[in-house]
Order: sequence, then C-alpha cells, then structure tokens
Amino acid sequence: MNENSSSNNYANRRSERRQRINERRAMRSGGEWIGGALLLFIGLLLLARNLNFMTFDNWWALFIMLPAIGSFSTAWGMYRADGHFSMRARGALIGGLVLIAITAMFLFNLNWTILGPGLLILAGIGLLVNVMLPGGE
Repeated sequence: MNENSSSNNYANRRSERRQRINERRAMRSGGEWIGGALLLFIGLLLLARNLNFMTFDNWWALFIMLPAIGSFSTAWGMYRADGHFSMRARGALIGGLVLIAITAMFLFNLNWTILGPGLLILAGIGLLVNVMLPGGE
C-alpha cells in the first residue's frame, strides 16, 4: 500500500510539473520571430545604403531600436497574458513607438525642429488616450 501511494504521489507531482511547464509555454510572448525580423530589417537598410538608394551616417541609431523591439515584445506578451489590450500593453506599445520615431529621426537625419515637438505631442496624446481608455489593471 505504501508503494502504491508513493507511485500515485509521484504521478501527481509529475502531472503538476507538466501542467506548469505547459502554462509557461503558453505564456511566452512569441518573441522568437523578433530576432529574425530585426536582422531582416537591418540587412535591408544596409543593402539599400550599399546600393545608394539611401544614405545614412548615423548607423548607430539602429541600437536605439533594440529597447524598442523589447518594448514591442513586452506589449505583445502583456496582451496575450491579459487577454485584451490593457493599459500595461498600451504603455509598452507607446514606449516602443516613441523609440522607433527617435531612431528614424537620427537615422534619416530628419528635422528635429519640427518633428521633435510633434513627437512630444504624439507621446502626450498616446499617454492621455492610454489613461482614458478602459482596460486598466
């Protein structure tokens, strides 16, 4: 009888462990594609530069995209975890969009005197909309 209960206990622990593993797999943000998409985007930019379709001197601005991609991944993970586009997911998305806009401004030497204030206005609108829409914590 003791052998049967220890066998049953082992089966229960194994089943619970398998369930926790499956739950963690389901919660993954699906960010496996982000690395490939980032490499593809950077490769296309460098190819366009080498073929003289566009020139950019501030190639270092591509490094600003790394936290932006992380922010998009976080937004996607929060969306999947919450089941809707919550305030947390919208906040991460707004942060990623602001970083992408800053990257574009540096990368393509865009005019900061016009686009800088416009970026601040859009970020403010995004934050206000985020607060006003339902779907908070």
